[in-house]
Amino acid sequence: MCRFAAFLACLVTLAACARNADDAFVAAARRVRPSVVLLKMKVPPEHRKDTYDDAYASGFVVASGSWGSDVLTVQHAIDGAWDISITVDNRVRAPVRVIASDADLDVALIRTPKANLPAIALGSSARLRDELGRQVGLVGYPIPDEFSDEGLGLNASIDDGRLSSIRPDALEVTLSIVPGESGAPVFIADTGEIVGVAESRFDEERSIGFALPIDDAKKFLHKVDAEHGF
Repeated sequence: MCRFAAFLACLVTLAACARNADDAFVAAARRVRPSVVLLKMKVPPEHRKDTYDDAYASGFVVASGSWGSDVLTVQHAIDGAWDISITVDNRVRAPVRVIASDADLDVALIRTPKANLPAIALGSSARLRDELGRQVGLVGYPIPDEFSDEGLGLNASIDDGRLSSIRPDALEVTLSIVPGESGAPVFIADTGEIVGVAESRFDEERSIGFALPIDDAKKFLHKVDAEHGF
């Protein structure tokens, strides 16, 4: 009987450990999610007969106060775009203006007058070479127009994968970064530490994604947004 009780206790402990591992990712995503916003903009049309196309991307709030809020995203998403706005908390739309961008890094900073939004602290990507295989997560807005057309509403999505390699100026991740998710934060799954900005994927192999290391983004912010703590 004692052996059976010990066996049951062991099973309960193992189940709790497995549940706790999932709980850490859920808790991390919950901390990141409120800072993630959807970008909507107009871009030059694919066909000349059209006046413009709608385009989408993701971003995340990195600084906020009574003055407004600063959002980090990717430069390629806003290149040549106009009438850019963000949607906060899946429902509140606000205008933005571009503060600075860097095409070489593929990063941009935009600012909205919307005050006191939940900003997220940035982590570090310096130690990631020793962290290959770590589970990472992403919170972003994949193809939001498709979800809208299907009557599925607007909502941020959560994905997870692995840190698979450190490339020159890029983190390689097993995240299928689809249109709309560019500019989303990439975070360590069990801690929520922001380590990258989602950029792109291979068209030939869509499970291979790439993210800008967050330390590169922080250097950019230090140049263009030092007044807000960077």
